Amino acid sequence: MAQDSSKPEFWETRYRQNVTPWDAGRVPGALERFIARHAARGRVLIPGCGTGYEVRHLAQAGFQVTAIDFSEAALEAARRELGPLSHLLRRADFFGFEGDGIGFDAIYDRAFLCALPRRVWTDWAGRVAQLLRPGGLLFGVFYFDNLAKGPPFGIAHEELKALLAADFTRIEDEPVEDSLPVFAGKERWQVWRRTHSI
Repeated sequence: MAQDSSKPEFWETRYRQNVTPWDAGRVPGALERFIARHAARGRVLIPGCGTGYEVRHLAQAGFQVTAIDFSEAALEAARRELGPLSHLLRRADFFGFEGDGIGFDAIYDRAFLCALPRRVWTDWAGRVAQLLRPGGLLFGVFYFDNLAKGPPFGIAHEELKALLAADFTRIEDEPVEDSLPVFAGKERWQVWRRTHSI
């Protein structure tokens, strides 16, 4: 299998061979609770959307969803899962994706950052800040671990804070109780608010 997870071919191979241990088949309970306690709805970007369970959940909750993935095999899986909501999917690379220039109200991360090699994490943080409007939210499940190999590539708490501190303030942080075995005991639900203009 291709070994560079920053390339579409890495994910093409895994989806085509049905090697997807990160695929939960459901949304995390923390997302459901977040939606229940936050009345605001808006434009949300889901990068690396994979099979797209959260696409449906967020769309049905009233969000205007744009979901992207650079793997055609992943998007095929998402189209099968989403059916009539497939129009919310776009093939795009997060690092080159411009949106419509307005700025998203939120970005949802579920196993996206931890899928990326550490060498692109600074670029990831920059793109998140660029794509979110001031006051917008980065929310999702983040994977904390110190293993050198991946994916998933775990991050240290202080490292994530260092990546985001220039443009974000963390406003929610809680343990995740329904992780898949590959992530068990190492995930936290976090919400970060973008505080500075670029």
